[in-house]
Amino acid sequence: MDADLKEIAAAHGVATAYRDGDRRPVQVAEEVVVRVLGLLDVDATTPEARTSALAAARAAAGRLPATIAARSHRSRPLPVPGELVDDRGGRRSVTEIPAGLDPGWYRLETADQDVTVVVAPPALPDPPRGWGWMLQLYAVRSAGSWGVGDLGDLRRFTSWAGSHGAGAVLLNPLHAITPVPPVQPSPYTPSSRRFGTPLALRVTDLDAYDRADPATRAEVDALRPEQAGGRIEYDRVWAAKRAALELLWRAAGRPEPRDAGADLWEFATFCALAERYGARWRRWPADLQRPDAPGIAAARAALAPRVAFHAWVQQQVQTQLADVRAAARRAGVQVVHDLAVGCDPEGADGWALQDVLAHGVRIGAPPDAFSQQGQDWGLPPWRPDRLAATGYAAYRDLLRALLRQADGLRIDHVAGLWRLWWVPPGETPDRGTYVHYDAEVILAVLTLEAYWSGALVVGEDLGTVEPEVTEGLAERNMLGSSVLWFTRDRDAEGEPLLPPQEWPERSVATISTHDLPTATGFLRGEHVRARAELGLLDDVAAETAKAAAERDELVALLRAEGLVGAEPDEDELVVALHALLARSRSRLALVSPYDVVGEVRQPNLPGTIDEYPNWRLPLPVTLEELAAAPRVETVVAEMRRHRAGQDDGHV
Repeated sequence: MDADLKEIAAAHGVATAYRDGDRRPVQVAEEVVVRVLGLLDVDATTPEARTSALAAARAAAGRLPATIAARSHRSRPLPVPGELVDDRGGRRSVTEIPAGLDPGWYRLETADQDVTVVVAPPALPDPPRGWGWMLQLYAVRSAGSWGVGDLGDLRRFTSWAGSHGAGAVLLNPLHAITPVPPVQPSPYTPSSRRFGTPLALRVTDLDAYDRADPATRAEVDALRPEQAGGRIEYDRVWAAKRAALELLWRAAGRPEPRDAGADLWEFATFCALAERYGARWRRWPADLQRPDAPGIAAARAALAPRVAFHAWVQQQVQTQLADVRAAARRAGVQVVHDLAVGCDPEGADGWALQDVLAHGVRIGAPPDAFSQQGQDWGLPPWRPDRLAATGYAAYRDLLRALLRQADGLRIDHVAGLWRLWWVPPGETPDRGTYVHYDAEVILAVLTLEAYWSGALVVGEDLGTVEPEVTEGLAERNMLGSSVLWFTRDRDAEGEPLLPPQEWPERSVATISTHDLPTATGFLRGEHVRARAELGLLDDVAAETAKAAAERDELVALLRAEGLVGAEPDEDELVVALHALLARSRSRLALVSPYDVVGEVRQPNLPGTIDEYPNWRLPLPVTLEELAAAPRVETVVAEMRRHRAGQDDGHV
């Protein structure tokens, strides 16, 4: 690759080389680099175009970025003087961003630029030690839920968890769906990350249900779907809930929310348009394909009742989310929401935020030991240039929307705040490259908004993660992630498993994750069997042997810690795994019901869509049965005994 192209790529954050999961250098194909640059509106297809692009990049290097970050405890030099303007209009002449500023949003005016300035506190408050649960809410069914775990179940679960000493409950994303079939089952492919899913509503907890006449309540009750078979049927559940919500909305007088903001009306308009024209907005009439398109006003007027209905539904979701948070706080439990790494390109955010998203691109991961063909997640990434030009407003507003109902955030694929694997249109996942983001600014926005909300931040820093990711989280008192299968001594020969007292302290410790085998699944080698059956492995025999060796290594560690005897059975091993988790020095340890009750199948199998029942597997026990399960009592006792040193209170 010629030097000019490398310089152009570097100026725009496009990687021309990277290190894979085994730290081996990989060169990116030149044509991939050129295509990704083109997706950033940089033409590098001809020598003449490269000359022009190089000149533009060198000229821009002498200017400030459109958005910069500073830390309140230290100054930041500026290349040119300017005036710093605070959010109240106060001005001061500066030659640097001075130390001692209040955390917040500022504007820097120079002779030829207006720059957004994000001033973040040095770090978040130090998170105390504790334990809790990690929950795939959709999988937690009870006698009162309609085929899928809901916010009524969550309120009940958090109260129970708090009464047994837990201090936190981490949820799967509760982001919004597009309200037309087929409903996207993956919580990590949401229509909108700014709004909540009506699938999680407990219909019979709505005020409108309580105020309805007996005949209407009976009609609503008759819509309740029964669990059929061993999989969650999202389309059937949503059809029932939508019909019930429409009955209750009409019975309540078809209310139109009076205090709804512009973003809610925009989202509700998308939902109404999706009902009329279909879920894929690129197939809508051309004058409806943007929120500011010329046909939107007329369409909104024509669909006014449906727009009002969807705005009302979303307000019910926000009310129940607030009720869950209030009940959890009374029980001493913090509710930690999960922020998915992206959104459905055809969903509400893809439509509303298209100016700051790189449409046509799919993010994913390069080939590694677990996904040997690479991963394509089908999600559009932020455009780093557009984020900067707009002062990161879309990212800020996303965080604010989530933090209104959360005591903490888990950032899925937190390395994506530094870089994301971009796969150009038409390419396979191995034909992509990394695009880098201004992590200093993104972390400043995250730190500032979490600081203002008093929220805990957890970064999912698993897989191929550069050291600066973990270091950046730790510096700001954000927690990383420690998963038993991956927590190893990388400096020792053979990279053995670490004993619990050597696990990273500033992390959330778990046995597994939703993308990895459950405890029982790992012990039985289910993760190899399932992938082999679907043709996802290049060498099944080698993977089978590797899984057996990893199981033997894990049992040896449990034995060395005095947690099992010479010939432990599966039940003893599962309990011992939780005892190991409880003894880790990580600040927060989380227990999964999948592991405790012995579920073999993992919730999601990366690299598959419909080949595996991803996100469709309910827990094999109901919420009522879970609370009474003997192994649950044993695991809770282990967690309470070994995590009792939470001297600062709950997490």
